[in-house]
Amino acid sequence: MNNRFVLTYILLVLAQMLLCNYFHFTPYLMLTILPVMVFCIPTKVSPFWTLIIAFFTGLAVDYFAEGIIGINAASLLPVAIIRQPLIKAIFGPEPFEQEENITVKKYGLAKVSLAIFIITLLFLLVYNIADCAGTRPFLFILAKVALSLFASYVLSLLVVNLLSHDDRR
Repeated sequence: MNNRFVLTYILLVLAQMLLCNYFHFTPYLMLTILPVMVFCIPTKVSPFWTLIIAFFTGLAVDYFAEGIIGINAASLLPVAIIRQPLIKAIFGPEPFEQEENITVKKYGLAKVSLAIFIITLLFLLVYNIADCAGTRPFLFILAKVALSLFASYVLSLLVVNLLSHDDRR
């Protein structure tokens, strides 16, 4: 990973902490950029290290922002686990064979959007089921996932361009 990616990643973790601490508009909406951050980790990073990075990213956000230790970390691990198979399914084996990053410029908005949608949905499902575990009705969880998915998806489309350095040339 190059220094620019690491710096941008750390700044986005801080931005996620600000989102968690200061942008609570309604109980039906949660803004997150964490799934797209894990998705954009360079493909030359092994799945093991992707899991480690995802876990500690989630744990940092949990500790400094959310208050429920482990919920973001637990929600990011499935994202890190399906990251490689999802990239291979949507983009083919080329990103891993060539060790190139996923960019909108190279793969197109439709494919990148599909991947972002899937990983954000997975993250929000795990997060909300863990967060609401038996304390909220199913329709509340469904509404929260739907609204959060829409808002976080739009936000994630902006973040993917920050983390994929090839788009900035």
